[in-house]
Amino acid sequence: MKLIGAGVARTATTTQMVALEMLGIGRCYHMRDMMSDLEKSVPLWEAARDGKADWAAIFDGYVTTVDWPSAFFYRELMEVYPDAKVLLSVRDGNAWEASMRETVYAMFYGDSVMAHVLRARYHVDPLWRRYMDVVASISFEQYGPYAGNHHDRESLIAAMERWNEEVKAHVPADRLVIWQPSDGWEPICEALGVPVPSEPLPHVNDTQGFKDMLIGGSLQALNGWWADTHPDAAS
Repeated sequence: MKLIGAGVARTATTTQMVALEMLGIGRCYHMRDMMSDLEKSVPLWEAARDGKADWAAIFDGYVTTVDWPSAFFYRELMEVYPDAKVLLSVRDGNAWEASMRETVYAMFYGDSVMAHVLRARYHVDPLWRRYMDVVASISFEQYGPYAGNHHDRESLIAAMERWNEEVKAHVPADRLVIWQPSDGWEPICEALGVPVPSEPLPHVNDTQGFKDMLIGGSLQALNGWWADTHPDAAS
């Protein structure tokens, strides 16, 4: 493992994943990797949550990791991978809070189409229920020393800021890279000891893609459940 992302969700983590893989050093683990194979990933992350992580199994084939859920465990990962740099991606608090409301929080709360579809899937898909439960159980803004009233805008922003300050306090300066997209390639490439690409840093705005992926996958699961439980309806 060469780099451990410690930035919270909605801080350009998808951009980081794409950028890191563009460097040609290997694959980058991201929440999308967890979601692409729930049957494999959910038990592994449940074990990590319960203090019985098999990091070698989780990160088999990967050389970097960003986004949740791995960022929640950056302290443990620093010990397992002592040579890895730690990337703390940061973002303006107001912009971050608005993005969280539209994506991550819309999975759990609210009256959006996505929220209703995901709730329906939660009730009929046991594996999805376990996925949602494990993600909720390691939400930095709801549990532990960083928690606040996550329904309140200012409290949610303050929770993110507390998280960032804890990362800065915990990670030695020679391992820590504080980054935002406007910083470009240079801080990441310098930390990894690789040349700066000639291509511009990618900018991946994945808000709509996030929603499409979740709604599409959930509708597919719901259709499968209906077909399994009502076999005569398809005939």
